[in-house]
Amino acid sequence: MMTKHVSMTVNGEPKEADVEPRLLLVHLLRDVFELTGTHIGCDTSNCGACTVHVNGQSAKSCTMLAVQADGASIRTIEGMADGATLHPLQQAFWDQHGLQCGFCTPGMIMQAAWLLDQNADPTEEEIRAGISGNLCRCTGYVNIVKSIQQAAGALAERGAAPVDGLAVAAG
Repeated sequence: MMTKHVSMTVNGEPKEADVEPRLLLVHLLRDVFELTGTHIGCDTSNCGACTVHVNGQSAKSCTMLAVQADGASIRTIEGMADGATLHPLQQAFWDQHGLQCGFCTPGMIMQAAWLLDQNADPTEEEIRAGISGNLCRCTGYVNIVKSIQQAAGALAERGAAPVDGLAVAAG
């Protein structure tokens, strides 16, 4: 069986593996690197549960080959918190009850982080458009939107801006 050597930075750490050319990025993350926070929901890019950041861009890892990520910088949900301190999005989802079963939550948070990287103060309509590729089968999205609004406010209040899904102090 032919394999290809890939190397990438995942959540700030260098990672390497020999993979089959057909291996999906989601399987590399979950099965090889044992980062199981990225979920597999549909394998067709419809649900967004597998959303991660690839070189600062939102990507559905179930439709991206691992070999396409060779040399890339990947951020998964495991890379959002700062040690025991939750990222403002994670805290807001907790505070606002933006999750129920939690299956979609990692992908939803990753998509919301990318959205806030693009627009630090989105309107409700912009939030709904920004997360439209991520499905939640349990909620009516009301609390998810509230969560993203809270996180945007928290980031602005503490003088921070999200950078590839991480809040960094301004100045």
